[in-house]
Amino acid sequence: MSTHKDDFPWHIGVYDAHCHPTDIMSSIPSIPSMKARCLTVMGTRAQDQDLVSQVADQYGIKNDNHEAWKREECMVPCFGWHPWFAHMMYLEHPSGPEGEGTGERPEKVLQDEDKIKHYQNVLAPRREDPSEEDKKTYLSLPDPTPFSVFLSQTRKNLAKYPYALVGEIGLDRSFRIPEAFQTEREENEFTPGGREGRRLTPFRCAPAHQKEIFRQQLMLAAEMNRAVSVHGVQAHGLVFDTIKELWKDHQRPVLSKREKKKRGKDDPSVESQLASSQKNDGEPKPYPPRICLHSYSGSPDAFKQYLNPAIPVAFFASFSTAINLGDAVGEETPQSFVDMIRTVPDDMVLVESDLHTAGNEMDRRLEDIVRRICKIKGWDLEEGAERLGRNWRRFVFGTEG
Repeated sequence: MSTHKDDFPWHIGVYDAHCHPTDIMSSIPSIPSMKARCLTVMGTRAQDQDLVSQVADQYGIKNDNHEAWKREECMVPCFGWHPWFAHMMYLEHPSGPEGEGTGERPEKVLQDEDKIKHYQNVLAPRREDPSEEDKKTYLSLPDPTPFSVFLSQTRKNLAKYPYALVGEIGLDRSFRIPEAFQTEREENEFTPGGREGRRLTPFRCAPAHQKEIFRQQLMLAAEMNRAVSVHGVQAHGLVFDTIKELWKDHQRPVLSKREKKKRGKDDPSVESQLASSQKNDGEPKPYPPRICLHSYSGSPDAFKQYLNPAIPVAFFASFSTAINLGDAVGEETPQSFVDMIRTVPDDMVLVESDLHTAGNEMDRRLEDIVRRICKIKGWDLEEGAERLGRNWRRFVFGTEG
């Protein structure tokens, strides 16, 4: 197996399945000169959706044939609302946001008492009788906006960019809501709206609210037949169950070993049944066609639930040094990570950087994670790059491209 640093097969094509370079826009011009062939660039909040569009206009891929791409075609745009910012959106129900609010018009931005009521409903721990300090915290947070407006704009973005994905979306039980930025603190190198450098409040966004934000975006991905990049932290069971609710009536038929033996593998009725279950008849399904569990941090046993052959969604799992290895670039690979990679089937593995800046560091992280996965899988580096590239193209396009 080739392991020398100079032997790394960048020429085959290395694809970053999940990253955030629009957080530092000054790094964007470096993308075409990177060693990585293509970046899958995530949208997460209000401030970066238009930035992802701008980068797509300049560097977005124009077709699904990677061999025909110009060097300037080196990114795939993704549009989504991250669970860290779910509390900033309200859901329009007949009885008001979250089912017991003011019933405001969908286009209204919530302020004052409506804003307090919203945050009282969607933040945990819930304050039945919020103190003045609680109300001060609520009022310091962004004015909630209607999620329907964001969904409408995302639908337009997906229509404009036919190869765009939905992401980053998902669920996070551990994330605490940061305090509001002071004006001068937002004037830094990062795109506004992130959490960098802020102290944390005692509040988290309630799982039920996150789940509905997540579910509606999954449904939009299904409607537009787009792949999805999913964030899941301390919520692996809820992520699985939320997606499962969408496919529950569409499982593929799976024969038991006994039934297979009884019928015989060449039984045409078996082949016809399986082919019919996988046929793309052009009708939208209620579930997205492909989902990547980005920087998957669950256990091998938890991941095995995604291997059920009855599941009609094509699942992938991507891995990064930034999240999965605690930035341990160049250090020995932990056994827990080895066990995880061995659990994920070869055709479901993806690599990512999850970095907030494009350039040399992103290339370095990608090379490191590719080398580790190849070593664990027993792949030669060239074989591994080819496999991982094919997997990425299946995730993004539904074919190997």
